[in-house]
Amino acid sequence: MDPTRRELLQAGWKVGGGMLAVAAGWTTWEALRPLADTSGGGVLQLQPVEQYTDGSATFVREGRFYLTRVQGELFALSQKCPHLGCAVPFCEASGRFECPCHGSMYNLGGEHLAGPAPRGMDRHPLQIVDGRVVVNTAVIEQGAALGSRRFGAPTGTGGCAPTDAEPERRA
Repeated sequence: MDPTRRELLQAGWKVGGGMLAVAAGWTTWEALRPLADTSGGGVLQLQPVEQYTDGSATFVREGRFYLTRVQGELFALSQKCPHLGCAVPFCEASGRFECPCHGSMYNLGGEHLAGPAPRGMDRHPLQIVDGRVVVNTAVIEQGAALGSRRFGAPTGTGGCAPTDAEPERRA
């Protein structure tokens, strides 16, 4: 028995709707999934120490971390939020790291400033070898405990992550 025109159209709408649902689900998963575990990395040799100015945050794509310099100290901060694993970007406007998922905020030293994170940003050990910064991304050291503030709050104004007062704002 041959299908009627109505049955063909109904089947087409079902197939198209199913494909749309799969595409929407895949896109949502890609956008919201936590970062994969960054352990198992290696040793990265970076620029000379002088290339990193005080108050700077440089993203190192190969290791998925930020190299920051604050009050003369260098830090290799993991991009992965210690709360639920979202990628934490640096906000130029505020001078701090702001998690877009749940609003945790960190200063340039990776210390926790606000939000639900259980500690500061995790770090990778680094050393200076022949004047160049060398970071071992295979090792992750837990971030500073809540309440530790050696480096204070940033002096920038504005922000990138949404706050309770403006939940619709996104960077």
